[in-house]
Amino acid sequence: MFLMHLYHFQAILIVFALNLPSATCGYIEYHGSHFRKACSVFEPAQYVANATVTVHEFVAAGTTLQFPDNDPSCARSNQTVSVDLCRVALNISTSSRSGVIFEGWFPENWAGRFLATGNGGIDGCIKYEDVNYGAANGFSTVGSNNGHNGTGGSSFYLNDDVIEDYVWRSLHVITEVGKNLTNAFYPSPFVRSYYLGCSGGGRQGVKAAEMFPQDFDGIVAGAPAVNFNNLTSWRASFFAKTGASSSPNFISADIWSELIHNEVLRQCDAIDGVADGIIENPRMCDFRPEELICAAGNATQDCLSAAQVQIVKEVFSPLYGSSGELAFPAMQVGSEVLAVQKLYAGAPFPYSLDWFRYVVYNDDFFDDSAFGVADITAAQALNPFNVQSYPSDLSKFASHNGKLLMYHGQQDNQITSFSSERFYNHLARGMTMQSPQIDNFLRFFRISGMFHCNAGPGAWMIGQASSGATGFDPESNVLAAIVRWVEQGVAPDTIEGTKFVGDVKANGVERKRKHCRYPYTNTYVGGNSSLLESWQCIQDPLGITLSDEHDIERERWEK
Repeated sequence: MFLMHLYHFQAILIVFALNLPSATCGYIEYHGSHFRKACSVFEPAQYVANATVTVHEFVAAGTTLQFPDNDPSCARSNQTVSVDLCRVALNISTSSRSGVIFEGWFPENWAGRFLATGNGGIDGCIKYEDVNYGAANGFSTVGSNNGHNGTGGSSFYLNDDVIEDYVWRSLHVITEVGKNLTNAFYPSPFVRSYYLGCSGGGRQGVKAAEMFPQDFDGIVAGAPAVNFNNLTSWRASFFAKTGASSSPNFISADIWSELIHNEVLRQCDAIDGVADGIIENPRMCDFRPEELICAAGNATQDCLSAAQVQIVKEVFSPLYGSSGELAFPAMQVGSEVLAVQKLYAGAPFPYSLDWFRYVVYNDDFFDDSAFGVADITAAQALNPFNVQSYPSDLSKFASHNGKLLMYHGQQDNQITSFSSERFYNHLARGMTMQSPQIDNFLRFFRISGMFHCNAGPGAWMIGQASSGATGFDPESNVLAAIVRWVEQGVAPDTIEGTKFVGDVKANGVERKRKHCRYPYTNTYVGGNSSLLESWQCIQDPLGITLSDEHDIERERWEK
């Protein structure tokens, strides 16, 4: 009660914009010493059950927080804070043998909005950079370790409670706690709630829409790791396809990133009308690695043996299950430049290896060099806590007036972008909808020239994180776009992406491109290809279909 009286006595009525209106017509906000006092007298433990407060402090803008106890595999030992905020860290018990590390940042310049952030892979790494990004843009923002520490999966071993935290519980718990703390700390309750995540974090966003349709008004899900069991199998399958790095036909990183990638560009780059090193729509590329086969008795670094050509064909083929069903779509071409670092590296993919060892088989000695359909079946049959995260119906989320914005890089090196197209079509069939109906609650953007979640030769900066932000304009920022869609009803038709020379803003803009919502695709119409007006969105002839995609995929890749 003292806190509320202090707030209202010292309050200043403002409207906070960031190129968008605040979530309310006006709300109470505090500055300087008043905000610091409010932070110091706040008692977060009163509003959270089964929790221990580990950090409660005012943090000034420009402070670099140190995290000496953070797992080294997370590679996040510190974070510079962009705005004045009140920081709360908690240990929250989720069962007698599991718990979540919670991080909540409550900015002084609050816009009346709440934001939860996700994780990646199978990891338990708080994305402090995303928590800071949300706070810097006026959101009370939370994140967590998703129930375990580090990027590995050993904590899952014989502990279903930790697995349950990972699959769904951690995000739901921190969302409820974060909302409670937001409403307790500020004198006015939050008005809208949002989520931001990519990869494993994208899966978390879709899972939230499926299980808890009222948790978020708006969700941004990048490169979502949906169809999780089969995705894990797909990633595991590459070791058997490429062979170990010591095997005689192994294709080295240099051959993948130079010889094969250059041939991919030669065959497919200009399909979109411009030879610019970017394949706008890899679905339209029918890559033929046979063009690289060596002449008889003339094996060199500039060609491939027949065995290596077969490896390339297998790498770019879908994954099928024990009954011939499509388990996971093929990797899109163009991704090979970075895919050599993990998927094609001649070693087990670490996330998949840990999942099979510590979840599927509970066997620390599992070896995926002979990975096969029996392993695909085992993973799918187990499906702990429905980690599959592959809903065919999001009508409850849509009826709540929830909005889902998905994006996926077209040169993704860890999750094929065809997976997101397939998920969109999967929803269309399950909900018996065409694009105009799906557009009411879900919009999916294919980002040409983007690697996994960020970076790449294309116009990849779309506001998906601080590293990908050029401002908080809803035309060019996915987080701002979901806010405008939720609060003003203005749905995004395109997302404008930016690429700076060398990815350094001071070097100037290399290219801009308005990325189209699926099932439209960018088409060059003439002029300087680096300019927005040189491209138009047209219906993708290979886009949405309500027919069974299994036979379509098989016909395409096995013709």
